[in-house]
Amino acid sequence: MESLILFLIIAVIIGSALAYIIKEKKKGVRCIGCSAAGTCARRGKCGSETDTRE
Repeated sequence: MESLILFLIIAVIIGSALAYIIKEKKKGVRCIGCSAAGTCARRGKCGSETDTRE
């Protein structure tokens, strides 16, 4: 019985995370974890990503 409850809790957590990601992607947010995700001027490149070719 305990394993069933644990499984249900984990399933709810994963389902909630997936729903949040899908909702944000539909809004057009590129970097969901970024604090400036909706207003970023870097066109899909987060500040933590570095590219030496630019």
